[in-house]
Amino acid sequence: MIPAAFDYHKATSVAEAVGLLKEHGMDAKILAGGHSLIPAMKLRLNQPELLIDISGIADLKGIKDEGRKLVIGAACTHGAIASSAEVNKDAPILAITAKTIGDIQIRNKGTIGGSIAHADPAADWPAALIAADATIEVLGGGGSRTIAATDFFTGIYDTALEEDEVIIAIHVPKVSSTFTSAYAKFFQPASRFAIVGCAVVMEMKDNYCVSARVAFTGVSDMAFFDEKVSSALAGKSLNDETIAAAAAQAAQGVDTLGDHFASEEYREHLAKVYAERAIREAIA
Repeated sequence: MIPAAFDYHKATSVAEAVGLLKEHGMDAKILAGGHSLIPAMKLRLNQPELLIDISGIADLKGIKDEGRKLVIGAACTHGAIASSAEVNKDAPILAITAKTIGDIQIRNKGTIGGSIAHADPAADWPAALIAADATIEVLGGGGSRTIAATDFFTGIYDTALEEDEVIIAIHVPKVSSTFTSAYAKFFQPASRFAIVGCAVVMEMKDNYCVSARVAFTGVSDMAFFDEKVSSALAGKSLNDETIAAAAAQAAQGVDTLGDHFASEEYREHLAKVYAERAIREAIA
C-alpha cells in the first residue's frame, strides 16, 4: 500500500528535531530506522503530516564507556550493539538480545531508540533494558530528563515520552564477571517478534544467586519486571527445585494478552517455560 502524503525534514541536530516536534505536535513523527513506522504508514494506521529524520545526527550514534556505565546512542543499530566488544563484555544481556532481533537486514538498519519509542508489546529490547536496570535519557522542550526502563513502558505502543521529547541515549550499568545473563524467547517465525520473551540478569557466587532481575515481553500489553520470579531466585542456591519453583511464579497477577498467535492460557504457560529456560541458560 501507499502511505498518505507527508512532508519530510532531515534534522541536523537533536535541538532542531525537538523544535519541530514542539511546533507540529502529534502531526509529526520521528524517523530513525523506520522498520516500525513505515509499515504502519503504508497500512495508513499512522498518517503523520511531517516526518523528522534523525538518522543522520552524529550525537545519537556511538557507544561510550562512562566508567560505571555504558551510554548507547538512540540511533545505534541492533547490529552495532550485537557486535560491540564493550557491550558484550560490560552489558552482555543487550548483546545477547540484539542477536535475536529480526534478520540481518533489520539488525543493520533498525535502531534501539526507534524500537523502544514504538513500544511494541512483542519487541525484545524492553525486557532486556528492564532486566539490565537501564535508564532512558530524553530531551524535549522542557529540557533533558532520565526515565527508568521499568517506568518507560506504560501500555500497548505507549511510553512515558512527552509529545516533544526525543530519546537521546540508553544508560546501562556495567556488570562484573560475577553476573550472568540470558534472553530466551518463543518467536513468531515470520517477524521473529517475541510471542513470549524472558530476560534474566543474575549476580552469582558459585551456585548461589545473590540478586536477580527477570523481565518479560510479549506476555502483557507492555514489558514488565517480574518481582515474584526475581525474589524467588535471590538468596537461593539454584538447583532443579529452586529454579522450577521460581519459574512457576512467572507472570502471576498480570493481565495476559490473547490473540491469533497465542491464547492467554498458552502465553501464561510459555512465560513459565521460558523463565526456566532463561534461568538455566544464564547459569549454564
